[in-house]
Amino acid sequence: MSQKKSRILKLALFATGLSGIVAEYILSTLATYFLGDSVFQWTMILSIMLFSMGVGSRLSTFFTTKILEKFLIAEFVLSLLTSTAALSTYFLMGMTENIGVVIYSFSIAIGLLIGMEIPLVTRINEDNEELRTNIAGVMENDYYGSLIGGLFFVFIGLPFLGLTHTPFILGGINFLVAIALFIRLKKYIHKSYRIPFTITIPALLFTILFLSYNADTIVLYGEQKRYNDKVVFSKQTRYQKITITQWKEHYWLYLNSSKQLCTFDEFLYHEPLVHPVMKLTKDPRNVLILGAGDGCAIREVLKYKDVEKITLVDIDPEMTKIGKTHEIFTTMNDSSYYDPKVKVINQDAFQFLEGSNEFYDVMILDFPDPKSIDLNRVYTKEFYRLCHRRLRPFGHIITQAVSPYYTTKAFRSIEKTLGASGFKVLPIRNHVYSFGEWGWVIGSKYETKSEIKERLLEMTFKDTNVQWINNESMNLMTSFGRDLVKIDSVEVNSIRNPVLYKYYLDGTWAKFL
Repeated sequence: MSQKKSRILKLALFATGLSGIVAEYILSTLATYFLGDSVFQWTMILSIMLFSMGVGSRLSTFFTTKILEKFLIAEFVLSLLTSTAALSTYFLMGMTENIGVVIYSFSIAIGLLIGMEIPLVTRINEDNEELRTNIAGVMENDYYGSLIGGLFFVFIGLPFLGLTHTPFILGGINFLVAIALFIRLKKYIHKSYRIPFTITIPALLFTILFLSYNADTIVLYGEQKRYNDKVVFSKQTRYQKITITQWKEHYWLYLNSSKQLCTFDEFLYHEPLVHPVMKLTKDPRNVLILGAGDGCAIREVLKYKDVEKITLVDIDPEMTKIGKTHEIFTTMNDSSYYDPKVKVINQDAFQFLEGSNEFYDVMILDFPDPKSIDLNRVYTKEFYRLCHRRLRPFGHIITQAVSPYYTTKAFRSIEKTLGASGFKVLPIRNHVYSFGEWGWVIGSKYETKSEIKERLLEMTFKDTNVQWINNESMNLMTSFGRDLVKIDSVEVNSIRNPVLYKYYLDGTWAKFL
């Protein structure tokens, strides 16, 4: 076998590394979206993939004849699996409660095939190169492919192509290389395999192209099966899966399948989020909103005429684009993004505060629930200390704090963590029809807990255009009854000791959703 044939074998392994590693990254990302706990999912899927590669290597030892033919079979099957793993997951997510089984099964199958291919190529190529260069050449091409695949996934695939179309690009590359390998080495292939390969290749090509062309429709079908209501918008961004559903004249927003708001009752969430801290602050001219890309918090802040500047920081530019331009959201948030007082920054909130030199009168933190280690970071003592540094002496901060009853430990941990960061804190709550009981924590640099509560109970809203909140509601929002969990029994959440997301996942709220 010539050096040219040796090179195409190694090119095949380069393509295998390229498509295989990206498929595993995509499966890890999907597992995080659907199952939560990103550290656990990424660790387990990549570990299982490596284990499966080892098993695949062992299984390859049972192939003693027609090695080239078996390698080509593995290549074509791998191309199909890597191309369709994400699409299949989206398609099946609404049909089974065990989507984790689907994701992990794909991870195992892809790992087995990659594990088989490396020793098979080494054996096919053994007559062309001596052992030391043969093994080194085979392994380095697989590893180089993995690096290029990882770079492609991070900088091109996920930001621009999404989780659905990226695998078709890289799986397609692997498929084209496998076709080239078949053509170049056709005379070495046993004639009993040539006709089946000749028939199978066009069939696989048609299948991959058909599924790629119809991928968005298939994903929408799977999305629709997952939700009770009609899906009217669905988009995978670099950071999250954004889904909007409709029931009659009402709309629901979901991020990574977790409910965020409903147009029917969002005011029951956003009025307690905004108005107490705005009225507690004597002169709220400069307001920082972290998260809240839907724009409803901006809408509420703009009801205060003395406000001169509102800075909204949201990591996902697609979410702020939807909040600014999508008809559902512009109707809901009164086109608040277009007010000249509003400045939008698409950046990680932690990094923004680390680099900020500005001081704020009011800080409103409206992040998704801390259901993963990534989201846990913006509920830590380190993050709240950055907030403390940027808040003016007589300013106030509020953070959404999940449910005080469904996830009581998580709620109390947020309260305790904000307090450990230098703030004097007061928890509040309200019943939101779409979610049940929900909670927030207010922080002040100078007022005690009792002083904050006393001022809230005296608060009036006659001069503010609100739908629900009033003086009477302040009594409800500041009353909790007996503690279900003592605050002393929960830990402060920190980057070093990320307990909050574990408290959240141990609660019953995620199960309720």
